Amino acid sequence: MKPDFSGKREIYLEVAEKFESYIRLGILSPGEKLPSVRAAAQEMGINPNTMARAYSYLEERGLIYTLPKKGVYVASPDEEAEKEDTLTSDARDILISLKEKGLSHEALDTLISEVYGK
Repeated sequence: MKPDFSGKREIYLEVAEKFESYIRLGILSPGEKLPSVRAAAQEMGINPNTMARAYSYLEERGLIYTLPKKGVYVASPDEEAEKEDTLTSDARDILISLKEKGLSHEALDTLISEVYGK
């Protein structure tokens, strides 16, 4: 699978979008093991760092997950929803703790802007 890169966006995004489309179309099934970063990079003719960045992007979006020393796998839609629920719950717990410790809404807004950008 050596995709044609348009050059309009960063290569890692184009690679990630290609994998995302394969996942959404069912070409890559939930639980299916993906090639290692090195193997996928070699197959596509790109730098392994670029491939690692694409996998990282897909993992942030909940489309794949990594099991240390086992490999990278396609996440199931249920895993995506479960991960989102867990993250939301964790964020809520942290916010409650910060509120109880006296952090103001304005200070929190400032921190969020710093972390996520404006």
